[in-house]
Amino acid sequence: MIRHFKPSVTVAAVIAKTFDGVEKFLLVEEHTRDGLKLNNPAGHLDAGESLLQACARETLEETAYAFTPLAVVGVYMSRFQRASADGAAGVEDITYLRFAFCGELGAHAEGQALDDGIVRALWLTADEIRASTERHRSPLLLKCMEDYLAGQRFPLSMVTTDASVFAI
Repeated sequence: MIRHFKPSVTVAAVIAKTFDGVEKFLLVEEHTRDGLKLNNPAGHLDAGESLLQACARETLEETAYAFTPLAVVGVYMSRFQRASADGAAGVEDITYLRFAFCGELGAHAEGQALDDGIVRALWLTADEIRASTERHRSPLLLKCMEDYLAGQRFPLSMVTTDASVFAI
């Protein structure tokens, strides 16, 4: 029997803003099975949307900020293993394929409810993020930030969505 490999496609926003001369990154604090964790505004690609639309949607849902992707920071794969969620013996083995974008932060929708599990959006410096790795939901949080700080940017033209995606 042939088993097809199907990674979970996710998007992430790497958002930096300067406050009183100090650059900070917009993160979310969220409840997970492993406790309260930090992450980029991120989530899964939904059927019928482009990667850019998914990134803008996830950022709004998790932070209440509008976001327009302007460049690709990178494309990343990571593998995550943990005990099965249903209590059965075994291990969940998930591979994530993450598309990370940077761009323009838009208006904040005061009072907008955040996604289930999201406790709050918060701004942290690069050093604060580096010092809190035990609280990161994924090692990709730090990798995406470091690539952003290194100036890694790719044009959005490298990401194409065929019209057939929208015809669901």
